[in-house]
Amino acid sequence: MGVFVLPSSAFGVLLPHFPVVSLGTPRGQFHLVLGGSSNRKRKNLLTGNWQCRPRIVVASNRDNSKDNVTDDEDGSLLGSYEMLEMKEDELVEARKALSEVKARQAALEKERDQLLEDFASSEAKQKEYVASVLHDKELAVSELESTKSLFHQKLQESVKEKFALESKLVLARQDAVELAVQVEKLAEVAFRQATSHILEDAKLRVSAAETLAAESAFQIDEQIRKSTEGTIFSIIVESKDAINKALDVAENAIDEATQAVAVFTDAVNPIDVIASARSENIKLQGAVSDLEAQLLVSKSELDRLKLELQQAQVQANAAELRSSNAEKALLEFQELSRKKALEQEEEIRSLLEKIKKEAVERKKVLSKAFKAELESIKAAVDASKEITCSRENAYMRRCEALQRSLRTSESALKMWRQRAEMAQSLLLKERSEKEDGEDVIYIANGGRIDLLTDDDSQKWKLLSYGPRKEIPQWMARRIRSIRPKFPPRKTDISKALNSNFKSLELPKLDEVWSIAQEKLREGDMLTEHVIEKEVIEKKRKALERALQRKTVKWKRIREETKIEPGTGTGREIVFQGFNWESWRRQWYQELAFKAADLSHSGITAVWLPPPTQSVAPQGYMPSDLYNLNSSYGSVEDLKSCIEEMHSQELLALGDIVLNHRCAHKQSPNGVWNIFGGKLAWGPEAIVCDDPNFQGRGNPSSGDIFHAAPNVDHSQHFVRKDVKEWLYWLRNDIGYDGWRLDFVRGFSGTFVKEYIEASNPAFAIGEYWDSMAYEHGNLCYNQDAHRQRIVNWINATGGTSSAFDVTTKGILHSALHDQYWRLIDPQGKPTGVMGWWPSRACTFLENHDTGSTQGHWPFPRDKLTQGYAYILTHPGTPVIFYDHFYEFGIRDVLTELIEARRRAGIHCRSSVKIYHANTEGYVAQVSNMLVIKLGHFDWNPSKENQLDGSWQKFIDKGADYQIWLRQ
Repeated sequence: MGVFVLPSSAFGVLLPHFPVVSLGTPRGQFHLVLGGSSNRKRKNLLTGNWQCRPRIVVASNRDNSKDNVTDDEDGSLLGSYEMLEMKEDELVEARKALSEVKARQAALEKERDQLLEDFASSEAKQKEYVASVLHDKELAVSELESTKSLFHQKLQESVKEKFALESKLVLARQDAVELAVQVEKLAEVAFRQATSHILEDAKLRVSAAETLAAESAFQIDEQIRKSTEGTIFSIIVESKDAINKALDVAENAIDEATQAVAVFTDAVNPIDVIASARSENIKLQGAVSDLEAQLLVSKSELDRLKLELQQAQVQANAAELRSSNAEKALLEFQELSRKKALEQEEEIRSLLEKIKKEAVERKKVLSKAFKAELESIKAAVDASKEITCSRENAYMRRCEALQRSLRTSESALKMWRQRAEMAQSLLLKERSEKEDGEDVIYIANGGRIDLLTDDDSQKWKLLSYGPRKEIPQWMARRIRSIRPKFPPRKTDISKALNSNFKSLELPKLDEVWSIAQEKLREGDMLTEHVIEKEVIEKKRKALERALQRKTVKWKRIREETKIEPGTGTGREIVFQGFNWESWRRQWYQELAFKAADLSHSGITAVWLPPPTQSVAPQGYMPSDLYNLNSSYGSVEDLKSCIEEMHSQELLALGDIVLNHRCAHKQSPNGVWNIFGGKLAWGPEAIVCDDPNFQGRGNPSSGDIFHAAPNVDHSQHFVRKDVKEWLYWLRNDIGYDGWRLDFVRGFSGTFVKEYIEASNPAFAIGEYWDSMAYEHGNLCYNQDAHRQRIVNWINATGGTSSAFDVTTKGILHSALHDQYWRLIDPQGKPTGVMGWWPSRACTFLENHDTGSTQGHWPFPRDKLTQGYAYILTHPGTPVIFYDHFYEFGIRDVLTELIEARRRAGIHCRSSVKIYHANTEGYVAQVSNMLVIKLGHFDWNPSKENQLDGSWQKFIDKGADYQIWLRQ
């Protein structure tokens, strides 16, 4: 029994192929049996027998049931098939049908020609559309290029404008500084000229008065001397004359006495002698009276000279008074000039502040405008890209639709040609002799022949030409929206595993990493332009950063888990966000603007300046603890700054001064020990051994700070108020942790109580102590120094870390070719990090040691080496504001922070020191990083004890080199 296929083209329509069964031919007859439900067609086919003609039997199977075809002895077929005979005229009708098929084939040929013409026209339209699409693409590319050039031009203009503004700001600052210097110089010159003029005038007057007084005194002295000498000379002369006269009188008296004696002896009269003696005495008395009169005259002359001397002294005193008045006037003028200079300085300072504020505001406005313009440009670029992509997608869809229609028309044409040829070959070919008498049975499925023989049937038209009504857009959108959500069911597991539908499970991190790290394809239409490549590269980097951050955030190791308050996670990197001069500006606003930059650089915590209103502008002499309007800004500025820190995932550490507090009022005996504000304490809150403020509390548990009253933390009400204040700062203001100032002034047990009450995320204590020196040089053994710091940390119960002052002091000397100082006899680091690394906060400089104070500045040429040491070693590193933003080493610090992050270094990481001598220092940290300091020749391949494969990450030559494990 042979089986062959009857094509459906024999009936003029596209039908599935049916099996044809050839049976025996008992009487040389053939029967055409059509299965179906139409009795009318069946009656038309009921005719008599045709002799010597082959019989064609067609069996129709309904409902896919199995039917058997058999021959009995009478030549009739048994089963469910109905056998009908065809007449010879019906063969003519078949031939007519064949001619109709041929006519239809000719129509099909015409239709094919028409289709070819349509195809040619569609191909021409396609070419035109391709040309238009290419033209639109070229226009889009040109628009993109023009947009890109415009963007770059505007970017360059904005950069130039920014540089111009910065240069103008610098010039304005320079002009202001030069103006201030000139004003100061002019004030100094004017002051000097005025003071020199007044001084010269005063000096001239004083010298004139002194000269006049000297001349008067000299003249008076000369007159006194001359008068005295003349008087004395006259007195001497007159005295000599009187004496000579007296001598003459005496001699005469002697003569007369001798004469009297002679008279007595010779009988001379003595009465005459006596009378002559009396007359002589009278003469002598007259001479004496004359001398007395002359003495009176000389006394009067002396009195007159004394009076003139007193007048000269009065004149001299008047001259001295005038000179003192001149000095007073000079001092008053100096004070007035100083006040004017201060006023001018304040005016210049206010002018500079105003210029700075205007510059900052203008910079902000320009930055906002630039960002807005940049966003608009980005939006325009994205829109143009979307338009280009949509055009290309539309073009591709149209091309695909045209190709599908072309393939459909070709396949339809091919099918119609095959149908016509097969129908003709079946109906017109001559039967061979060996086939005479055989019956051929065509089996059709489901009675489809009955449906298709009716030309007026709508189903036939539907199957022939397809649906004429297009699918509505809302239905198409609905289908597209539902189709991805409901993939077809797979009954076979192999089909389900090989399905193209994606599962709803999220991709793993390794898969996303592979996508993120995939390189751009060369020659890709969508990535040929520079802008698109840059956008894809930015997206890839953003995906990397997001995955890294999420990986670090969710895949936390045990060491990162916070165990108790104040200790942190172990991976903090602290940034001191101020210096000694920051109070001169609106610092909270400036620092909030830098929060995003700090977060992107790898900083995790920011140490803010003291928030409390203070007697000193820097904030370290607090008075009213609840008044947070300080020189750095208002309390609203502080809150907004902390909120900005939190938005960038940064911890905000407050600088808290607990050791001392400045009073508001004086006691009745004039001592400043009465506190005001919400915490209105008295002398009972001050330690009794403070020598300056007459406290009535208990003795201090630490060292005395002599500039302000030292608070007695042993008092219960003091500790209660301090804990409430810290709780208020944590919950109402938003601080996350503390930096504790001057903790040497009170016991660490009180710090433990305060930390447990306020529950900070991280805490640092400033325990500053002097290091050991010998003959002016730093001692190698600093165990006692770091032990004192460790003792304070131990007193806090380990709830607070402390600044590693020991490491800072050792680095000052060690980085000057004394690297042997960086290892102790036990092979550990020599600072606090060698004994208690999780509580050691390493640093190089702060607002006290550096900035404008400069009490203990770190060597400027060794800053990068110092930061390479503390950022690659255990402990919590602290970066100073001036170094990050003003010293030009920001990129170096960012690179070191990245090395610390990649190596996974934290505060408890292990350290293995290989070399520490005069040439350099080599250490392995956390089994993932190797650092070399110094100028000696070394690399990991030269170290026998160092296993693993290492790749150089940072190379700074003789300063430092860093390798990371591959």
